[in-house]
This record gives sequence, structure tokens and C-alpha cells, in this order.
Amino acid sequence: MSRATRPRPLSLRRYLLMGILLPIGLFVFINTVRLYRQALDAVNIAYDRTLLASAKSIGELLDVDGFDDAAQLRVTVPYAALEAFEADNQSRMFYRVSTPQGEMVSGFAELRPWHGHLPDRSPYSALVDFYDDRYRDEDVRVAVLLQPVVSAQGRGMAVIQVAETLELRQALARKVLVDTLWAQAVLVAVIALVAVVVVQRATRPVRRLSAELQARPEGDLSQIAAPDAPRELLPLVDATNQVMQRLQHLLDHQKRFVRDTSHQLRTPLAVLKTQVQSAQRGDVEPQQALQEIGLTVDRATALANQMLSLAKVEQLRQQDDASVVDLAEVVRAVAIDLSPLVAARNIDFGIDTLPAPVQAHEWSLRELSRNLLHNAIKYTPAGGSVAVRVVVDARHVALTVADSGPGISGDLRQRLFQPFSAGDVRGGSGLGLAICREIVAALEGTISLDNRESHGQVTGLDATVRLALAHNHG
Repeated sequence: MSRATRPRPLSLRRYLLMGILLPIGLFVFINTVRLYRQALDAVNIAYDRTLLASAKSIGELLDVDGFDDAAQLRVTVPYAALEAFEADNQSRMFYRVSTPQGEMVSGFAELRPWHGHLPDRSPYSALVDFYDDRYRDEDVRVAVLLQPVVSAQGRGMAVIQVAETLELRQALARKVLVDTLWAQAVLVAVIALVAVVVVQRATRPVRRLSAELQARPEGDLSQIAAPDAPRELLPLVDATNQVMQRLQHLLDHQKRFVRDTSHQLRTPLAVLKTQVQSAQRGDVEPQQALQEIGLTVDRATALANQMLSLAKVEQLRQQDDASVVDLAEVVRAVAIDLSPLVAARNIDFGIDTLPAPVQAHEWSLRELSRNLLHNAIKYTPAGGSVAVRVVVDARHVALTVADSGPGISGDLRQRLFQPFSAGDVRGGSGLGLAICREIVAALEGTISLDNRESHGQVTGLDATVRLALAHNHG
């Protein structure tokens, strides 16, 4: 998916508002439906009681002649008896009085007879049933009352039906619905306002940090100060500060590398230019001039390679793909590579190693070993000795390169780990031990240079590197 068509991610504010308001809106909708149904049930119960009262008032007007199946019902219901129950002329009421067999006694013949059954449990102390029906193409609510009729002339049972049109109920239901919706709308508005205010205040530190970072000048990688940031943002602020610290370190290293490179390469290039000019003028013999130019090119090449190695150490420091490497195998391989130098100087070379797994890049261990062994061989006098040992304890691996050279003074010992500070004692470009120090620092180890003495005389130098043993070492 291209960047142009990639969907834009939600902002934190919009995400929080949607996460808060959508569930609340769903809850309010469900609650509104529930409240409306409860209110409608309450309205129906209230008006059903009115229908029951109407049916009972008609039952009080009944008279009977004869007993049981021979009973003859009589009733005269003035319409005024029903008008008392018609509220605000918004609904109309109709009635029908009949025998249990369905024979009509009085009322509206178009009102269909009741053929239902009484509920098992009724909240009313009467034989009553309520149902919905149609009368003259209108929806009506009907109450059916089974009314015993007793008089001096007889005893019987009457079926009284009272129907009411639904205008008043529907109007009241609409009013209840509108009032409920208004109340819920006000509630949602208050909740939304509170949510917006809270989210605005909660995201204010994020917006302030964003504005601060955008306003920073190019190259400003200083730490972010967020004393009032919420607790949830502190891990993000800390992680950002750590990233900036690493970027600042890389930037400083790059600047220092460029500065040192330009400074150190200027000298051999100037020497090379002088030698070429001297050869062109015929100041020296061509063969001698070529030899001097070759030496200068070799020194410049060695310097460039070491500077590239120093830069590669910093590159590998940022990578997390190091594997477990046996330091002993690396040291033995490097010793074999340098064996021609050992033979040329007639040096007594000894090596004693144990398996030493280390979590590192193989190139780093090889470069570390090569620089230490090369320095030891270079500064050991002809016929001297160099001893290499790799030992392992419970937690660490120790590599010691001991030579029989002149050693170093105390102040030079610390200065030798700085780039381009070899001095007159050791000679060279001064990058070998600096590379070693950077590699050891990247592996979170230690490196030391210690003179070896006997009877108050310096008999050699011990270069010792201690690294952590690999975790998966059995």
C-alpha cells in the first residue's frame, strides 16, 4: 500500500473520545428503550384500571330474572356512565353486555364477543381479562369482566366488555418517549462535554511534547523534560530520551571520526605530495623515491583501514544480531595469520587456550585479537617471547597477551587507549589500542595494560581483556 492511499491513523484524542462516547451512547440507547417500555407498561396498567372501573360501574346497573341457565339479564347503561371515564375527549369508549353463551344483552353489537380465557394469575380481585382488538377499523383496548348478578328474582353471570380507543394512550406514550429522549440527550451531551474536557486535559502533555519537538532546531538531541507528563507517558519519554542519547552518541562519534580522519590523512597525503614533487625534480634517485612513496602509501593505507575498523566497531555496537563465538578459536586463527611476523623476528611464541564462548560478532573478536597480538609481536625485541592465554571462570573469559617488550610508563598507559596518541614509545598510528578499547566497551568488558616486573625491573607488558561468558554456556 502506497503512502498516499494508506489510511490515516486515529489521533489519541479521537480514539479516546470514540472509546468513551460509543459505549456510553450504546448504553444510553438501550436504557432509553428500556425506560420507554417501562413507561408504556405503566401507562397501560393505569388505563387498564380505568377500563376495569368502567366495567364494574356497568356491572352495578345489571338486573336478573330467573336462576342460572334460565336467568334473563337486564341492563340500561346511559352513555353518561361512560363519559366519566373518557379523558379530555381524546378517546372513545364502547361496551357490550352478553351472557356466557354469547347472547347480547345490551351495548354495541359490532364489538366482537370475547372467546378468550381468564389469566391464571391476575393482579386484580375480579374475573377480568384484557386484550387488544379492532372495532370499526380502529385499534382498541378491551377489558372483559365476568360479573355475577344476584337479585331477589334470580341469579346469573354476565360478560361485560368495555373497549377504549388508543388515542390517549398513544399521545401519552409519545410524550413519555419525547421526555425520555430529551432527558437522555441532555445526559449524553453532559457526558460528551465532560469526556471532551477530560481528554483535552489528558492529552495536553502529548501535544506540548509534540510542539516542543517540532520547534527544536535541527541537530538538537537534548533530553526531553516532561515533569508534568502522566505516568503512562513516562516510559515513552524515557525510551525517547534513550534513543536521543544513542543518536547523540552516534552523531558525536561521526563528527569526531570525520575530524580525526581529515586531520590524520592530511599528514601522509602532504608527505606523499612532497615525495612526488621531489621525485619529479630529480632530488632523489627514482628507485629511492618509489620506495619512499610506497612506504608512505602503506602507512596511509594502514591508517585508513584502522579508521574504517574503528567506524565499524560503532556500527556493530548498534546491532543486536551477535552470536556465540568461541574466543579461543578466533585467537588461534589470528595467531596462525600472524605466524610469518613471529618467524621473521625469531620470537618464542606460546599459546594456551580453553573453550571460551562469548556473545559477540566474530569480526570484533578477530579485530581485538589481531591488534593485541600485532602490538605484542611488533614491540617485542627479536629473540623475545610472546605468550597468549585464554582462561575461563564461572562468569568471565580472560584473554591475556604477555610480551617481553620494554613496557610502558604509567601516564602513557591511559593515553594509549585514546585515538592517535601513540607517542614515541610505541610508534604507529595510535589506533590499534583505541579500536581494542571500543570493542571491549561494546561487549561490556574491561581491558588493562600492566607492566610485568622482576627484581624492580620491567620484563614485559601484559594486555588483559575480560569479557562476559556467554549465557548458554553449559
